[in-house]
Amino acid sequence: MAYALANPVKKIAQAGDSNSIFFYTDGDATSTVVGSGYFNLSATEFKQGDMILCANGIGGTIESDLLVVTSASGATTVTTAKLA
Repeated sequence: MAYALANPVKKIAQAGDSNSIFFYTDGDATSTVVGSGYFNLSATEFKQGDMILCANGIGGTIESDLLVVTSASGATTVTTAKLA
């Protein structure tokens, strides 16, 4: 599946002056969600350093991860990385 605005990432908190914390749940595996460009449809929502709490694989094997936005510049590609 691909990211869709029908199931958007949700901002749940402001973390300081510039960054935010988001929540996202979907049936996609974490390996898909962390892929470059997955969140491009919501690129204007993110800034570098934002955090995304993910609950993925709903309906299958549930995975939870915390992602950090490593690059987001308006309407371009959003990249994320899993925090180990």
